[in-house]
Amino acid sequence: MFRTLGGGDLATNPTKETHPHAMTEWCEEGGRLYASALRTGRIARAEVESAPCLVEFDLLHPDPDDPDWLRPVPPVIALSRQLGPLENEIAQRRRLAVDLAETFQPFMAMGTHTASGDSITVLEGGERINAALNLATAQCQAELLTVQPSDRVSERSLLRSLERDKPLIDRGVKVRSLYQHTARYNPEKLAYVARLSEGKVEYRTIDELVERLIICDETVAFIPARDDQQIALELRHPGLVRYLIKVFEYLWDRAVPMSTGAPYEAASDGITEIQHSIAKLLVEGHVDEAIARRLGMNVRTCRAHIAKLASALGSGSRAQLGYLIAQSGILQQDH
Repeated sequence: MFRTLGGGDLATNPTKETHPHAMTEWCEEGGRLYASALRTGRIARAEVESAPCLVEFDLLHPDPDDPDWLRPVPPVIALSRQLGPLENEIAQRRRLAVDLAETFQPFMAMGTHTASGDSITVLEGGERINAALNLATAQCQAELLTVQPSDRVSERSLLRSLERDKPLIDRGVKVRSLYQHTARYNPEKLAYVARLSEGKVEYRTIDELVERLIICDETVAFIPARDDQQIALELRHPGLVRYLIKVFEYLWDRAVPMSTGAPYEAASDGITEIQHSIAKLLVEGHVDEAIARRLGMNVRTCRAHIAKLASALGSGSRAQLGYLIAQSGILQQDH
């Protein structure tokens, strides 16, 4: 933006001290010398060696009568030289703005018939997702709803949820969190969470959860958009948020309070609720890995439940187990 004077050793001698700064940020020495030059009408070239920025910014130019002296450029002229390129750039930007407005004008009326672009926001990357979640929960005033499926709800993931919930609890926000039954494998940590929440948070578990879901104050919801959890959608469309709340309430009504032991207690037929869920998925043709993933447990635990189910039904093979499940009628029972 600034021109450099070609003549004179101040601009070309690399051994001289330089003052790299913008025109709007005067160095103390440069300001003092420029003021002195304006008062006297000229200044010795040797005197301004400590402030080469004066020549670089075209505030001084060689005296045509004496090469050892420099004359100051009047402030009005110096200011005009610096403002000229800026004003040209501003004018170009204004013309561009007018051109863009004219380009989009034919489409503006069409846009009024579509949903607002702010209704769905794509969040890419863990940092941006967490920042949006933190902002939404910080602004939450009434109720937070969460659905948290996982491979195995670990101590670390429970603590991470609590860290986000704790400030809400302190503000009196109601929190309802839904996990899979496998969360019950860590009773000590669950007791710790329940103690800190002081009854202000409700935790329930259910056998199957498809995807994560977070809803704040019936105004904004977050859902994953990719399996690796690196892209999420922030939804603010009222219709979408209401629909997701209904999905949450449906799951919540089917879930079991964390304080009960029902999901792991055997029914009268000797089969637990977890094993009923596995039986249903086996009959549907799912392999062990898929069943484990859907129920939030590791494959070894899943196969242990399958073995117990086979023992309870008297099955000697995998093929026979599917047949016995279908014949036993256990999937028609209300568990």
